[in-house]
Amino acid sequence: MIRRKPSRADSEEIAKPKGFDDFQLRLGDVMRGERATMGKSLLDVQRELRIKASYIAAIENCDPSAFDTPGFIAGYVRSYARYLNMNPDEAYDTFCQESGFTVAHGMSSEASVVKKSDAAARGNMGAGRPDPFGSSASPFAGVPGDTILSQIEPRAIGSMLVLVTLIGGLGYGGWTVLREVQQVQVAPVDQAPVVLSDLDPLNANGLSATGTGSDGFSAPSVEALDRLYRPQALDVPVLVARDAPISTLDPRTVGTFRAPDLPQTPQQAQAAPAPGSQGAVPRVVEDGAPQLRMVAVRPAWVRVTSADGTVVFEGIMEGGQSYDVPATEEPPTLRVGESGAIYFDLNGALYGPVGPRGTVTANLALSVDQVSQTMALADLDRDDDLARMVAEAAISDVAAD
Repeated sequence: MIRRKPSRADSEEIAKPKGFDDFQLRLGDVMRGERATMGKSLLDVQRELRIKASYIAAIENCDPSAFDTPGFIAGYVRSYARYLNMNPDEAYDTFCQESGFTVAHGMSSEASVVKKSDAAARGNMGAGRPDPFGSSASPFAGVPGDTILSQIEPRAIGSMLVLVTLIGGLGYGGWTVLREVQQVQVAPVDQAPVVLSDLDPLNANGLSATGTGSDGFSAPSVEALDRLYRPQALDVPVLVARDAPISTLDPRTVGTFRAPDLPQTPQQAQAAPAPGSQGAVPRVVEDGAPQLRMVAVRPAWVRVTSADGTVVFEGIMEGGQSYDVPATEEPPTLRVGESGAIYFDLNGALYGPVGPRGTVTANLALSVDQVSQTMALADLDRDDDLARMVAEAAISDVAAD
């Protein structure tokens, strides 16, 4: 069997330039590149994802020992990968392969909280690399040994002093002004006042007929004193009419409406003016119409209706009750169920009854002319209830007098 001897050219590997895909990229390099593409820093990611910046740096370095609780590593890695628009499951698998992290059982000791000392926490980054979150050069974290005075800026102290000085000056100025406003000062006079003389207008002793005393002092007049002690509101010209106010005029005593004097003698009676003469009091108001009153001597149902059909009064009138008929242009009408119990009182005279006992009367005009012309005067002998009511009214009038 003849075998072909391999040539030297086939055995030698041909050196080719390597491309981007020929290099093996770690998870941290990919995540840092995606974060740089988004233009986000570790503090930006911490502010947006609510994950510590140290945890973000540990995920990019594939360092599971930086986490206090290993049970939260899977959630942190997937959340950070989802934030970078990466596949969360693939990112978590790559993190486990590069870091050697495995998911521990929930009851095991590996899943519990791991408490590390400060020296161990600082040494997680390696002996050759400093901790970026523990150095004083980091703009977002301070050194544990820093004091409070080292964190105070001198410019802030100057601003606080200026502000305190301004507030104190404003307060002192306000307090000074308030004290000056509320302060009352009393300045004594050089000479106490002396009473020169007692002015008594009622006492004229010691004054001459001209109003001058023995010492040559003239008493002030009443008008001067009145003007001196007059209130300021009345210090204006007061106009007084020559005649009395119009409210005091009585037309019965003056003018055309003055009542004539009663004659005392026959001569004065002959000299008195006639009723129609100029001296008589003119009549300007017509006498009022007589009042028509409806009186019930026994219980009776009545209804008074106006000319337009409106019911003015309706009800049962008991014995002794009365009702004043309203004086209108058109007289109202009456409807009564017991005609023998209703009478009318016109100027002290009783007319009626409206009709016989036990009958109903309707459409009876309640006017003075209708009652006085169509009805006769009431007979007390024919109605005992009417006679008894009249007697009781007379007794009440006598008792009132």
